[in-house]
Amino acid sequence: MSQPESAVADAQAGGRSGQEPLAKLAKRHGLRRAIARPRFPVYVRQLWERRHFILTYATSRNVSKYSKSALGQLWQVLTPLLNAAIYYVMFGLILGGKNGIENYPAFLLTGMFVFTYTQRTVSAGAKSISGNLSMIRALHFPRASLPLAYTIQELQQLVISMAVLLAIVVMTGETPTWFWLMIPVVLVLQTMFNVGAGLVVARLGAQMRDLNQLLPFITRTWLYASGVFFSIQDKVVVAAKLPQWVANVMYLNPAASFIEWMREILISSHNKSFGHHPPTMVVVSCVFWAVFALGFGFWYFWRSEERYGRG
Repeated sequence: MSQPESAVADAQAGGRSGQEPLAKLAKRHGLRRAIARPRFPVYVRQLWERRHFILTYATSRNVSKYSKSALGQLWQVLTPLLNAAIYYVMFGLILGGKNGIENYPAFLLTGMFVFTYTQRTVSAGAKSISGNLSMIRALHFPRASLPLAYTIQELQQLVISMAVLLAIVVMTGETPTWFWLMIPVVLVLQTMFNVGAGLVVARLGAQMRDLNQLLPFITRTWLYASGVFFSIQDKVVVAAKLPQWVANVMYLNPAASFIEWMREILISSHNKSFGHHPPTMVVVSCVFWAVFALGFGFWYFWRSEERYGRG
């Protein structure tokens, strides 16, 4: 009889007689659980070893997502554009949100495209585990591969969206400057934040079946609090006559921070009015949220690695 078979037989006999706990007996014979959470450095290395699978899975999902649609991947650009058009009519024209904001179309579109990237990543991450249970139960791989693949999928779509955004910004009268070289820096930091946020909601979505029903309401509230279609400074401090610190707190919202930094880069008139909330504060906020979300997100997701796909 081989050593594993002998250990199993001893474990069964020990379990019946109560002579030795099964866990201790298995450890003595060198056995371990088939699905065990590896140490965190090992887990990160396993993810790196599967980077090709993650990228291929993200690309294949990106190609197939709009395969049955007549317009195909154009919808990834049309969706935020149509949303921006609706918000422009409702909040810009009817409610007067554009009052006091130069180049409001560029202001609104920048906010919509930047916020949509995070919104779509979080929404997709919440379904990344619960929507792939058959794969999780059939194959052994680091479960964080799935939220990461969903984030990369949204990043691939963002590349096209950003090209459209830059073209529209130029059409509205903005001139490219050296500051535009900072765009990749903002997107890298935002991607780091999105990865962390996607990992957090992926674990929550695997444990809370109702999260996907609540998430649209959460992200919609987040949208309204992030200054996507109105100036936080004008509406909070000037119109609502609230203290400046209230607006500063709203700017520390991660979505608002990334939006404000991107507007600071792309829109010259916004650049001039950026003095009411110092650029340093927004930049520090972006860096903090990127590093904190990425570190906490990986740790939080890794802690439940053994439980994904059960039940």
